[in-house]
Amino acid sequence: MTRNAPFQWPIRSSSSGGRRHLLDLDDFDRAEIEQYLATAEAMREILRRATPKTPALTGRTIVNLFLEDSTRTRVSFEIAGKRLNADVVNMTGSGSSVQKGESLVNTVRTLEAAGADVIVLRHPASGAAHLAAAQVHGSVINAGDGLHAHPTQALLDLLTIRDAFGTIAELRVVIVGDVLHSRVARSNLWGLTTMGADVTVCGPPTLLPRELPIGLPPVRVEHHLDRAIEGADVVMALRLQRERMTAGRLPSLREYSRLYQINDARLERARPNVLVLHPGPMNEGIEIDTATAHGRRSAIEDQVTNGVAVRMAVLHLLTGGSAVSNGVEPAGARRG
Repeated sequence: MTRNAPFQWPIRSSSSGGRRHLLDLDDFDRAEIEQYLATAEAMREILRRATPKTPALTGRTIVNLFLEDSTRTRVSFEIAGKRLNADVVNMTGSGSSVQKGESLVNTVRTLEAAGADVIVLRHPASGAAHLAAAQVHGSVINAGDGLHAHPTQALLDLLTIRDAFGTIAELRVVIVGDVLHSRVARSNLWGLTTMGADVTVCGPPTLLPRELPIGLPPVRVEHHLDRAIEGADVVMALRLQRERMTAGRLPSLREYSRLYQINDARLERARPNVLVLHPGPMNEGIEIDTATAHGRRSAIEDQVTNGVAVRMAVLHLLTGGSAVSNGVEPAGARRG
């Protein structure tokens, strides 16, 4: 694993006799994605109750091992675990054995020996989740590894899109920005194309992967945003990391905003009911205009809400729960 270097991918999850880990969406078929989305819809019904909890994971222990900074994803997993009545333990790199020099392999083995049933791993190195999954008998959920994957973000994006349109198939989806360094974009490419969407990636040549047409789902590449956005149903803006400027990949933030910012004027080229997404955190005024981010087309807050339901569904299904729908109590739920 190489920190901060593009990942050599695709790398596929192992799934035999029932999925134990969620490492990416590259080995999911449409039926399995539908199963996760339907279960997330049921979990969303649980979240709307006066007491938004279910005893589905009573007695299970979830360790959120976040060795890279995160707010949305970490909090979302913590709330999801607690809504399922699991015991949730949060760990960060600061003050941990990893910071003291312990290897990731030894860390996850130690956590499992201490009673962890599920390890939710966020790591700055691409491939870290796959390495961890090979070491444990329980489940590993990839909460973001380097430049490689962020599968639960992609699932919540799919759920948000389906909520708006009733389907994902044949929608025109445009992903704009730093695709090269975006694990969110990579997982979304797998999920969206599997579900039948027509996907375009758009950005400056320096921020698009050289290998994009090879080893990836077939998508259209466009460097001019006005052309890319024409007739789009969904536009997803990616966060622009300021360090890309210091690496010489962009002349300036002002130039990037002029050419690639998502704003209401540009969205006039899209379909009238276009949906605007952003995985967060946003640089308002750079990759997305403030008015657009909080306007009528935006489903960014819905993404955050859906994140809890999706992560509840993932935790439930990976620990042996059956798919549920229509707000039915998860099968096999333990009642105290």
